[in-house]
Amino acid sequence: MLLLGLTGSIGTGKSTTAKMFAAHGIPVNDADQVVHALYSGEAAPLIEAAFPGTTANGTVDRSLLAKKLIDNPEGYKRLEAIVHPLVRAKETEFVLAQREAGAPAVLLDIPLLFETGAEGRVDKVVVVTCSPETQAERVLARPGMTEEKFKSILARQVPDAEKRKRADFIVDTESGMEAARAQVRTILTELGIETKEPDDA
Repeated sequence: MLLLGLTGSIGTGKSTTAKMFAAHGIPVNDADQVVHALYSGEAAPLIEAAFPGTTANGTVDRSLLAKKLIDNPEGYKRLEAIVHPLVRAKETEFVLAQREAGAPAVLLDIPLLFETGAEGRVDKVVVVTCSPETQAERVLARPGMTEEKFKSILARQVPDAEKRKRADFIVDTESGMEAARAQVRTILTELGIETKEPDDA
């Protein structure tokens, strides 16, 4: 079974690209969704213990946690030490289940793939990219996003140019979603992965 790692800086269209792979029948493990589930489950008491006052009704309040972390680089390291092993365990469960099910390939959607050394766990890396101008436009249009938050997020991510250098495949979303879909199809063809035709084809 082929393990594909998908990554891309914020606002490049990574989540949309993951859905394109899923539309071809490729099982996708979304690290962000896993974290979301952990924040309302087993990670919540651990995070509350490390960052008091950041949970409500047994669920991590992301906005309260973000306020504690924005000027606290050491806090990010503490948070990652709690969350990353739990995310990794869920990823391992997912891969084993898909292998047992006979899936020819799976896609691991990992926003911090290079930052956490996850490229060593996958066979091929797909990087989603777009121009810095388009990226900024998309991100700053999000509710509650500010220039300060955007810069803070970018500062913790490997630069887009570096990601592209280290990629096996690139999906450029600059020219729209149809062009991106064509790139996804090309990648799957090059890898020799037989897939179903997407529902929206």
